[in-house]
Amino acid sequence: MARVYNFSAGPSMLPEKVLKTAQSELLEYGTSGQSVMEMSHRSPAFDAIIKETEASMRRVLNVPDNYKIGFFQGGATQQFAMVPLNFMTTGKADYIVTGNFSNLAAKEAKKFGEVNIIANSEDKNFTYIPDVKSLAYTPDASYIHICQNNTIFGTTYVDVPEVEGVPLVADMSSCICSKPVDVSKYGAIYFGVQKNIAPAGMAVAIIRDDLLGNAAANVPTMMNYQAIISKDSMYNTPPCWCIYMTGLVMKYLEEDIGGLANMEQINVKKAGILYDFLDSQSFFNNPVEKPYRSLMNVTFTSPNADLDKKFCAEAAEAGFVNLKGHRLVGGMRASIYNAMPTEGVEKLVDFMADFAKKNG
Repeated sequence: MARVYNFSAGPSMLPEKVLKTAQSELLEYGTSGQSVMEMSHRSPAFDAIIKETEASMRRVLNVPDNYKIGFFQGGATQQFAMVPLNFMTTGKADYIVTGNFSNLAAKEAKKFGEVNIIANSEDKNFTYIPDVKSLAYTPDASYIHICQNNTIFGTTYVDVPEVEGVPLVADMSSCICSKPVDVSKYGAIYFGVQKNIAPAGMAVAIIRDDLLGNAAANVPTMMNYQAIISKDSMYNTPPCWCIYMTGLVMKYLEEDIGGLANMEQINVKKAGILYDFLDSQSFFNNPVEKPYRSLMNVTFTSPNADLDKKFCAEAAEAGFVNLKGHRLVGGMRASIYNAMPTEGVEKLVDFMADFAKKNG
C-alpha cells in the first residue's frame, strides 16, 4: 500500500507510528481481551486510559493546576454555543471576526446575548489579523472570543488580546499542539481534535476554575461545562476511541517529538519551505499578509480557476490529495499539520515548480 500525502484541512493525517500502535491494539488493548472500541467506559482499563490522556495533555500543553480539562462530543461547533451559555454572565461579549469559524461563533453567541464585533477583517477578505492592541474592548464584556488560527483563510494571530479582568476564549482547533502556548493568558481554550490530535468526533476544552459553575439553571446538562467536567468527562458515555487516540498522540508528542518547542521548529521549517517557494516565483500567489501567515494552513492560487482545477486533479494523481481550497476562497490550500512529514512539503514544492513550468 502506498500512503498519499494528505493535505486535508480536517479530518487530517495522523502520525504513522500512532496509527500502527492503534492497529496493533485494535483487537485487544493490553490484556483486556477486548478492543477500546468495545470496552465499557466504566471499566478499569478505560478509566486508566482517560486519566493518562488528560495527564499527558497537561504535560504537553503545560496546563496550570487551576485549569480543568474536559472531553466533549459535538466538535468545536458545539462549543460555539457552550461558550456563551456558560460564560456570558454580563449578557454581552466581544468577538473578533477573522474568518468563517469566528463569524459562525459570533452568530451562535447572538442567540444568547449581546455580541459586540469589535474588529472584522472581512474588508480585505480575511487576509490579515486586526491589531488587537488598538481595539476598543467592551468594559463589561463577559469574555473576548477569537479563533486563533483560521483554517480556511490561512491566517494566524501574532499577538492575542490581553484585557485585565476580561477572560480570553480561543478556538484553537487548527493550531493546538503545533507550538507551545501560554495557557495562563486564556480563560478558556477549546478545539476540535480532527486536525492535529485525533479522528473526528470530539472537542476538548481547557477552562480556568473560576469560569466554571456560572451557567444558568436552564442550560441543558450536556451543554454545561461544570456538569460534564465535575464527572471527569464521564457524565455519559464519552467518545472513547477519540480519547484513546488523543492519548497516543500526546505520548508521541512527548516521547518521539520531545515536546511542543521541538514540534514548533519542525512546523516552522515545513511552512518555510512552502512559503519560500511561493515568494520566489510568480505563477502561484499567496494572498495572506506575511506577518499573519499560518504555519498550519497555506492558501495559494494559480493564474486562473481552470488552472486551479487542473492543478488539483494532477496533484491527486501524483499522490498529493485534498489540496482544493475552501469554496469561500477558491484556489488551493495545503494543510501541513503536525503529522505531515517535511518530505511531503518538499515533494509538493517540486510538483508545484514542475506544474508552473509546464503551464506558465
